[in-house]
Amino acid sequence: MKPTVGIVGTGIYLPKGRMSAKDIAEKTLGVWSEDAIIQKLGIVEKVTPTDDLSDGTQEMGALAALDCLKNTGVDPKEIDVILCVTEEWKEYPLTTSALYVQDRIGAVNAWGIDVQNRCCTTVSALKMAKDMLIADDDVHTVMVVGGYRNLDFVDYSDKNMSMMYDLAAGGGAIILKKNYGKNLLLGSHIIGDGSLARTAGVEIGGICNPLTKDNVEEAKKSLRLLDPVKMKNRLNEVSMPNWYTCINESLRKSDFTREQFSKDGFLAILHMKRSGHESLLQDLGLTKEQSIYLENYGHIGQIDQILSLHLALASGQVKDGTICVMLAAGIGYVWAANVVRWGK
Repeated sequence: MKPTVGIVGTGIYLPKGRMSAKDIAEKTLGVWSEDAIIQKLGIVEKVTPTDDLSDGTQEMGALAALDCLKNTGVDPKEIDVILCVTEEWKEYPLTTSALYVQDRIGAVNAWGIDVQNRCCTTVSALKMAKDMLIADDDVHTVMVVGGYRNLDFVDYSDKNMSMMYDLAAGGGAIILKKNYGKNLLLGSHIIGDGSLARTAGVEIGGICNPLTKDNVEEAKKSLRLLDPVKMKNRLNEVSMPNWYTCINESLRKSDFTREQFSKDGFLAILHMKRSGHESLLQDLGLTKEQSIYLENYGHIGQIDQILSLHLALASGQVKDGTICVMLAAGIGYVWAANVVRWGK
């Protein structure tokens, strides 16, 4: 029989900093009101890093990994592979985040690799982890882990950037095991659209537009929509259909129907504007109790799905028998979903 793959548990690290809707509104220089930030963008407050070095991107991933080990009781020496979803914005460019985590947690028998799919990275990495665990007889335990703080690049005075005002900071980790016997990671489905590959990103600091003494201050806030008209028009056309395709296909591959998901499901979804979140729940036949709206956390990139599952396990919203769908989208553009059947 083909091996199965189960989730052993999760870990989270959240910095102590917070930014309120009022703080964000003030930084938009009057373009957005506090009430609009709360009601339309769905941000009551968001998690922000402090000046503490513990809030560096790689270190936040390591702290989440340590929390995951504590929560699961897994010996770090059991870990065979670390798939690290830490963002490219980190303490030192061109260092390998997976190996930083390996050393910090004492996973001396693991090898590691960094993977990147922007805010889709966790869902993509979970598929990679499952495929590795099934295909490789020598791989029995995999950790997916990472940290995120791309909010450092946000210019709140840029009207085009309102879709990224919610960017926040934190770290998350998940441990998966072969033939664990419960919390099975089942089907996944991912869609990419490379026509949007360069419609958003950090404009200054790469090969095309290198840092100079004249642009260094601008570079610090140069996460931008590089082609806002093309990006918004294309997303309006394809984003929701692609998400529904990912949900439907991941359920089909898991031998579940939409009706079963509506009845026994939980949607672990990234933070988005409030109307989009509510529309998704309505279209999927879910109640608000079948998801967690991260209005008090913000959008911690690819950590959102880990955080949502972590919170739902603590609250009892995910329990034995729950069909959990993780849903993500990442600049590039990528849409992804997977299915986890919680319990035995």
